[in-house]
Amino acid sequence: MRQKTIYLIRHGETDYNRRGVVQGSGVDSDLNEMGRAQAMAFFHAYQHVPFNKIYISGLKRTYQTVESFIDLGIPYEKLTGLNEISWGVMEGKAPGNLDNEYYRALIEAWASGNTAMTTDGGESPDQVAARQKIAIDVILSHADEEIVLVAMHGRAMRILLCWLTGVSLSVMDQFEHSNLCLYKLRYDYDTQQFAIELTNDTAHLLSLAIA
Repeated sequence: MRQKTIYLIRHGETDYNRRGVVQGSGVDSDLNEMGRAQAMAFFHAYQHVPFNKIYISGLKRTYQTVESFIDLGIPYEKLTGLNEISWGVMEGKAPGNLDNEYYRALIEAWASGNTAMTTDGGESPDQVAARQKIAIDVILSHADEEIVLVAMHGRAMRILLCWLTGVSLSVMDQFEHSNLCLYKLRYDYDTQQFAIELTNDTAHLLSLAIA
């Protein structure tokens, strides 16, 4: 049985995350001190895994998250299809009362099934899924890469996990995430099915919480 194991992680914390500022695909921010510590904690916990390849988005916060693995000589590839959703005109802004109403209406529209609704000047979940499918096809086309590490973004992960597991994008918020969380997936080439083995796992970050 041909299988591929995918370690899917969200990038480490940025100052924008900490301050509640919207990033999306239009803000190319760096990891902050906590984000770098999270990245190192994940590296220490999973450096023993024999990754054949690393896939990152086009945003540098994903590269910085897996940089220690890349330094080991593991090949990597940048796929912009893995980028965060574009939040359009809201990117770079900290949500206020008016913005919160905007987001609430948007999330409610998506949850009601209107996943073709775009953010103001940005993308819809349907559009994000379409570009993700191209990126995932690239990853799956390399059947010899049995274990891969994929670094991407929160909202994009929620969208990805929906269509990978065959559920509607309208329930994307059921997939919880936090900075440097891990979802572990297995893909069966014979059945062409994905199975989630670990969900929003942050056990590797426990040392940071204790410190």
